Amino acid sequence: MIAPSAFDVRLASARMIAPSVRHLAFERADGGAFEFAPGQWVNLVMPLPSGEIKRSYSIASAPEGGGGFELAVTRVEGGPGSTYLHGIEPGATLRAIGPHGLFTREGGDAAPALFVATGTGVAPFRSMLGAALRAGGVAPMSLLLGVRFEEDILYREEFEAIAARHPNVRFAVTLSRPAEGWSGRSGYVQSHVPELLAALAKESEAAPHVWICGLDRMVSTVKDLCRKELGLDRKRVHVERYD
Repeated sequence: MIAPSAFDVRLASARMIAPSVRHLAFERADGGAFEFAPGQWVNLVMPLPSGEIKRSYSIASAPEGGGGFELAVTRVEGGPGSTYLHGIEPGATLRAIGPHGLFTREGGDAAPALFVATGTGVAPFRSMLGAALRAGGVAPMSLLLGVRFEEDILYREEFEAIAARHPNVRFAVTLSRPAEGWSGRSGYVQSHVPELLAALAKESEAAPHVWICGLDRMVSTVKDLCRKELGLDRKRVHVERYD
């Protein structure tokens, strides 16, 4: 595993990808390389008037061998870290420490994978999926993203395009508060896990793994569903909690 280090980063670009979520692309200020495994996270040290604060964010980009990484940050009302990151402009610099974390899936992993996320919990799966495609992976992979409203679907066009180009990739969205006229899935992610997992199992002789990322309540619910009701071995259920 790659040992974490501290280095300065510069914001290269930023864009809104949902009403409350900002995508930020950083580059090492010294031009050096930043090595990390798909699924890992970084700490950002933010210089606020009241003093420095440190916040953790999953890396939302696949390793490319350069000095960059991308994040998806939800603006939390009253949250000093997210408010700061939603306010800075390209060219701003701050301190980063990383990478951290054991919630990783290498690009060449041959096991089928069901990625289950809510909100910005999709970030590490964007990294894992990108790494798998760069490695030429053909293992069946399904991404299930749960959000409240249709406008909250993160990286929608990107994931839909990937699924259209790669027969081994599926992208499913479920809305917990769908508007009238929504024809897709609705309800919480756990309602759709059994169906998607069964479909994965039919696509490969290898046993599928389930990767779960989001807030604790969802993660615990889906983990218990997979292990207790669906009978998955604990080694095939991987979790990352954001609270």
